[in-house]
This record gives sequence, structure tokens and C-alpha cells, in this order.
Amino acid sequence: MARKRLLWHIFPAYLLVTLVALFGVTWYMTHALRQFHMQQAEADLLARARMLAYQLRGQVDLRHALWIDSQCKALGKRTGTRLTVVLADGKVLGDSDKDPQRMDNHAGRPEIIATRSRKIGRAVRFSHTLGKPLMYVAVPAVDGDKVVGSIRAALPMTAVEAALQDIHWRIFVGGVLVAFFAALVSLWIARRVSRPLEEMKRGAERFARGELESRLQVGGSEEARSLAEAMNRMAAELHGRIRTVLQQRNEIEAVLSSMVEGVLAVDVDERLLRLNRAAAEMLGVSPEGAVGRPVQEVVRKVDLQRFVRLALGSSEPVEDDLVLHGSRDCYLQAHGTRLAGSGGQQLGALIVLNDVTRLRRLERVRSDFVANVSHELKTPITAIKGFVETLIDGGIEQPEDARRFLGIVLRQAERLNAIIEDLLQLSRIEQEAGLEGIPLEPGDITPLLRSALQACCMQAEQESIPLRLECPESLPASINGPLLEQAVTNLVDNAVKYSPAGAEVLIRAERLDRETIIEVRDQGCGIPAEHLSRLFERFYRVDKARSRKLGGTGLGLAIVKHIVQAHSGTVSVESEPGQGSCFTIHLPDAPDRS
Repeated sequence: MARKRLLWHIFPAYLLVTLVALFGVTWYMTHALRQFHMQQAEADLLARARMLAYQLRGQVDLRHALWIDSQCKALGKRTGTRLTVVLADGKVLGDSDKDPQRMDNHAGRPEIIATRSRKIGRAVRFSHTLGKPLMYVAVPAVDGDKVVGSIRAALPMTAVEAALQDIHWRIFVGGVLVAFFAALVSLWIARRVSRPLEEMKRGAERFARGELESRLQVGGSEEARSLAEAMNRMAAELHGRIRTVLQQRNEIEAVLSSMVEGVLAVDVDERLLRLNRAAAEMLGVSPEGAVGRPVQEVVRKVDLQRFVRLALGSSEPVEDDLVLHGSRDCYLQAHGTRLAGSGGQQLGALIVLNDVTRLRRLERVRSDFVANVSHELKTPITAIKGFVETLIDGGIEQPEDARRFLGIVLRQAERLNAIIEDLLQLSRIEQEAGLEGIPLEPGDITPLLRSALQACCMQAEQESIPLRLECPESLPASINGPLLEQAVTNLVDNAVKYSPAGAEVLIRAERLDRETIIEVRDQGCGIPAEHLSRLFERFYRVDKARSRKLGGTGLGLAIVKHIVQAHSGTVSVESEPGQGSCFTIHLPDAPDRS
């Protein structure tokens, strides 16, 4: 059903009431005027009949028939009224319009019959004599105590109807004008009533759009003003409450967004209600597209889905360790508790996720470090102990064997000393970088690179490996010269060790995008991709047997990493098995020590 404006509800009703009232008044007035006019016409005819009766008193008989007829015609002509004199037996003595001799006997006329009882006769009927309707009024003609006849006055109804028609027309024209002005007044009243409501409607639409600062300015009746004031108070209260709610929501959103812990809330149907940025990053989903969808659809992790069901089904807080498998395994520590409403009813569950992947990795690194350092230290110690026991058990009495055994003990002691020295140096670099920072000074990298190549050239010549340097004549940077030289030396030394004879080792340095880049590229055996992420860990070896055969403590790349970090830089590696490796040091122009 089509909806109509209030104006078109009120205006037609007002107009209909006005028209009905106007029609009723017009009908009543028309009827009353008709009655009044008929009564006036009847009274006029009665007066004329009585006047004629007075003039003819005592002379209503056959002897005066001609005189009576002439009087009727003369008086009827002057008054415009049909006058008729009838004897008691119904014979017509005189008539203003017709010849009495040719007229029918009127003894049976209703108005004539009434006069015989000394009453006034009245009738409205069609006259066959004149061929039109007439109004008749008759009075008795009395001679002493005897009724000798009737004197009748008649008036054509056409004259009455003409007068009434004129009155009706005037009433109709007046009614139309009154109806027109009534319609205008009704429209004005309807608009006056509906305009405040339309203003309040527009104001309510502004409130619905959130424009709660605007206010309604409504006039009109006291009820409209009161309603407008109530709506203004409502808008003010809503504005205050919404502002409070928005402020609280923003505070909650800021807290949730700032949390490093992942927070997600689900309802009893396991649909996501809320997801903060940290949780979205942990789960690899978009917060906007995840809210409102089932957990099983958003996060396809069986462990997390199981924990959500556990949290929803438990009345006590629960916790568990989760592993989200993917391109990089993510270890999470999950805490879950039920969400309850103000009435105690369960609304869902709140899950808090702590990313402990780094802690697990550090724990693994620590465990591997302990195992590796124990193994690295145990190997030379075992060799030293074994040969010393051999010497004690009599080997010392054989000079040649004793000298060979002591040489082995010396090499193992030197290896043990190198490991300890590297560990101490690594510890010093970490402490200096963490407390006061390693002092950096403006310097030229080119001489430093030449020194690193010179330190490795003897070993490279023995392996028939050419070393090539590509570097500008001057390459200034903010550096710690001895430490950076050691880092480059370690990289070049590794490149020489793992390169086949005749394969070139390239050292290249340049400035690029406000940083200094040092590359050490070899053509050796390369490194499988699964080892690249752990290559700079302490004592981590890709090929343990070959690494020990080539010598080294297993700390060289770890030292490189910490030296570069002390320069506020980074070190990276690109390698493919059989294609060689490229180690790159990135040194920024202005190291950030904050």
C-alpha cells in the first residue's frame, strides 16, 4: 500500500467534513426556504382570496354571475392571480382566466370540499383547465350563518419554482465559493498541522545520519513544541552516549591494536566477533574479511580450531601450546576463557595468542649452541687426554712417538684456544654493542678490503684460487676498521675454503641507495636453501665432516653477523647448490644507535 504524506491524510478529511457540513446546511436551507416560500405564497393567496370574499360579501349567487365574473377577471389581471368563485353546489360563477360557462363543476375539488366545513382549503395539483400545476387556496363565502360558496385564489407553480430556482442557484454559487474558501482554509490548517511534523521528520533523518549536533526549531502547537524539545534532548543524550561509546571503542581498539598478543573473540557458533592486528598477522588473515565468518572457514588450522572448541566447552580458563604449520612453523601459546554477558549467559570465548616462535627458536639455538660447543670443546680435549694418557702409559719412552703425540696435543690445544678466543671475541662484541656501542669513525673501506685480501692471499695461492677486488679508489664510510676488516677476512677465508681450485673469488664494494655494500662472491659448492636461515648461528655447520676437515671453529659467520650489526647494518647470503654463494654486507650511511 502506497504511503501518503500526513498533509494528504488531514486535508481530504477536513475538506470532506467541510463539504458534508456545507451540503447538509445547503440541503436544510433549500428545504427551509422552499417551505418558507410555499408558506409565503399560500399566505399571499389566502389574503387575495379573503380580499375578494370581502368585496363579494352577500352577492355570491346566480343573479350577480356576470358581475362576479368581471370582478374576477379585473382583479386577477391586476394581481396576476387566478381567481375563481364557486357556488356551494360546485357551479363556477366567475373565473379570471376562463369562461365560467365552459368550466367543469368544482364540487369535487379538495379545496372546495374543505370550505363547506368553514375551513380554508389548500391544494397543489395539475390544472386541466390551464394545463399546468397550480397552488390553490379557497375560503368559504358566507351569507349569515350559511356557506353559499367558495372563493378560490390560485398561482401557477412555475412562478414559485422560478423563484425557488433563482434562490437555489444563488445558494449553489454561494456554496461553491464557500467550498472553495473552505478548501483553502482546510489546506492551510492541514499544512499548519503537518509542517511541524515534516520538520521533525527531516530532523529525525538528520539524527539517523549521525548529525546529532543539529537541533529542531519547530513552532506551532504546544504539543509540537514539546515533541521537538523531547527529540532535541534525545539527540543530545544520544550524541553524548555515542561519543562515550566511540571513545571507549577507540580506546579498546587502540589497546587491542597495540598488543603484541593476538586476541580473537568467537561466539557460541564459533564465528569470529573480534580480531586484532597481531592475531591477524599470526594467522595470516585480513581482520575486515574475517569478522562474522566461522573460524573453520577463516583459519584452516586444526590445532586452533580444536582449542576454540575446548575454550567454548570449558567453564574454566584453558591453555595449550599450538603449532601452526606453514612455510614457516609458528609456535603459539594459547589462553582461552569463556565470554559471559551481564546475566551470566555464555556469549562465546576469548582467545589470547602469544607468539613464542622466537623464544622456541632461541631455545633451539641455545640447545644447539650448548651441544655444538660441548662437541667442539670435547673433540680436542678428548684427543689431548688420549695422547697424554698414551704418553703416561709409556709412550714417552719412545722419542719419535712421543714427539708426534706432543705435536698432536699442541695442535688440539691451539684449536681449543682458537675456539675459546673466538667465543671471547664474540662475547666482547656483543657486550660492547649492547652497552656503549662499538666506536665508529669516518674511514676509507678500500685499504681495509686490500688488507683482508692480503691476509688470505697465501692460502688462496696454495689452493690456486685467484682473488679479485672491484672497488673505487676511495669509498668513505663510518666504520670500526679492525672489526670490519676481520668480518671481510672471515668471509674471504670461507670463500677460499669452499671453492674448487682455479675458481675465482670476487670482492666488490660500492655505494648504492645511501648505503655501502660489500659483496664476497665465490664459485664453490653452494649452500642448500634449508640451511640459509641458520647459517649465521654459532657452531652451525652445513657439512660437519667437511667443515672440521677444512678447520675453523664454526664461529666465523656468527662473528661476521655481530660485527655488521654493531655497524647498524645487515648481512645476507644468496646461494644455490653447485652455483656458488654470495655474502653481502649492507652498511648504512648513518647508523641508528637509539
